[in-house]
Amino acid sequence: MRSCKFVVFLFLLCSVALASESRLPFSTVFKGQDQFNRLVAKAKAGNWKALPIGERTAVVGQALVGTRYKHFTLEIDNRVESPSVNFQGVDCWTFFEIALSFARMLNEPESNWTPERLLHYIEMDRYRAGECTGDYLSRLHYLEDWLYDNDRRGLVEDMTRDLGGRSVPHSAREMSAGWRHYRYLAANRSLLGPLSRMEANVSSRALYEIPKNKVAGIESKLRSGDIIGIISRDRRDLYSTAHVGLALRTSDGVLHFMHASSPSNYGRVVVDSELSKYLYRYSSDSGILVARPLR
Repeated sequence: MRSCKFVVFLFLLCSVALASESRLPFSTVFKGQDQFNRLVAKAKAGNWKALPIGERTAVVGQALVGTRYKHFTLEIDNRVESPSVNFQGVDCWTFFEIALSFARMLNEPESNWTPERLLHYIEMDRYRAGECTGDYLSRLHYLEDWLYDNDRRGLVEDMTRDLGGRSVPHSAREMSAGWRHYRYLAANRSLLGPLSRMEANVSSRALYEIPKNKVAGIESKLRSGDIIGIISRDRRDLYSTAHVGLALRTSDGVLHFMHASSPSNYGRVVVDSELSKYLYRYSSDSGILVARPLR
């Protein structure tokens, strides 16, 4: 009996150890408590929860304007994958997902407007089927894969085809080509094989884009808070998503592109020029995809 109790004790001890090793410290996964508190205060004062989800997302995005750009904000560990939020620095992906996840959180009672609840909505948005398993590849790494998964779950609607989108030759290879830039991949090269298979699966699905010379004609159909993915064409005439931001219609009726702009440009979150004009800033940008938040 004593030996059985000792075995049970060891089992429980190992279970606790494994659980602790599979979680990252809160200080690693959440940064910017002061900024979060200020955002909550603005949401309460402005009654943001009364706005439709798209407009609410855009208002949160506007409140983040000026936040500095930070590269690779999703790469927070060498081994354990985890939902995370960093209000001190965002890239284009974390900007739009913080705005959207914060907006979703506002559907709940104010007592639930907490960092932990925001992380819940980040997980729901960022990971395949809404669940982070702790594995790097449970994350939706490509925007077109994110759109496919979130549309399938009824969180957003892919508006691209309805707005005149056309199918283009598709290739999602950025991560396997530049694996040395990603902490998890550099620290664990055994992920490269599964990563390539994931990329092949993403590339096998049709990618639709609204060509940039057609965007001016459909801007009136876009709404504040629509998620705008920028699609680029490479030298092989293959297409993939390259950037992402939010649509913002200002009081003068102009539809702007709001995004986290890299240090080679503004280096912070900005409300940029009219979307249709922004697309001509870079010759490699070929068009857009559009996702509309539903809930």
